[in-house]
Amino acid sequence: MWVILPPTNASYSVGFKPYRIRNGTRYVLGYERRPSSAAGGSSPTSSDGISNLRFSNHSDHLLVSSWDKTVRLYDAGANVLKGEFVHGGRFSTAASMMIPLGSVLALITRYVFSSGKEDILGRHDAPVRCVEYSYAAGQVITGSWDKTLKCWDPRGASGPDRTLVGTYQQPERVYSLSLVGHHLVVATAGRRVNVYDLRNMSQPEQRRESSLKYQTRCFALSSVEGRVAMEFFDLSEAGQAKKYAFKCHRKSEAGRDTVYPVNAIAFHPIYGTFATGGCDGYVNVWDGNNKKRLYQYSKYPTSIAALSFSRDGRLLAVASSYTFEEGDMPHEPDAIFVRSVNEVEVKPKPKALPTPPP
Repeated sequence: MWVILPPTNASYSVGFKPYRIRNGTRYVLGYERRPSSAAGGSSPTSSDGISNLRFSNHSDHLLVSSWDKTVRLYDAGANVLKGEFVHGGRFSTAASMMIPLGSVLALITRYVFSSGKEDILGRHDAPVRCVEYSYAAGQVITGSWDKTLKCWDPRGASGPDRTLVGTYQQPERVYSLSLVGHHLVVATAGRRVNVYDLRNMSQPEQRRESSLKYQTRCFALSSVEGRVAMEFFDLSEAGQAKKYAFKCHRKSEAGRDTVYPVNAIAFHPIYGTFATGGCDGYVNVWDGNNKKRLYQYSKYPTSIAALSFSRDGRLLAVASSYTFEEGDMPHEPDAIFVRSVNEVEVKPKPKALPTPPP
């Protein structure tokens, strides 16, 4: 992962604007950050990367974290910035509205927007890569490059030790977490995947190796090689026979294939289909059960860094933010787009029945 530091002499402006694309679909929220011109001349357009975004489970509030050390809370439906929090370390991820935040300073900071209260929930020994909140367990779960997974009780007394529920050693640096009910999936460096039951964290229920060849970015499972793999918890022979992988986010020109990393996956909460975002600037929607692509949105200005559906699936938030996959180079301004989702874009199409013989 690239950590992009802002120039120390840059000042920034924040603004909202509506966006339109050729097919008439309206982006209901735009967020753009640019450094103002430096004294004595103009500076090239640049901005800090968007590290993550997440819709609330209870409203259309959208939480956005950035490498500029800020977390911002938006009302996506009303196109209003509700609050902003600036921290001493850059954020790699964010979750919930009373937000636990992981940073490259190895701290987990809790911030309550309604009161402005901030405290330290805990810490790791290396940068915090992932933060999730389990409603089933009432715990904050963090994964770090220190090769540990930690669970915290945010209801306990403040302090890094008093809120710690447990520490669980991982085979390598933690790159991604995903929660489904009581199941917790942990992806690490070395293409390792551990599956835990939150009701018994003494050891993983399952230890797997990713079926993809390269670094895991997120789940279903996606990787830097322009592929997505569908995995299943069921370890029976019949269950494992269902898994498969497919190519995506690739371009073929003059007989040459360009393969783009798949940075983000978001599942639709109603239909169970999922969207993927890649460094090619495209967002695709897939029907995993029928192994088909349902929709491709028009190309965004730069790499897709993060995706999130709203709780009812009406909105899709897209972080169009260069992820430095090609190193330091000029790029389009980082922006957040929140678009209305049409049913035809995300609803699985019924299978065509075979024509009966005459």
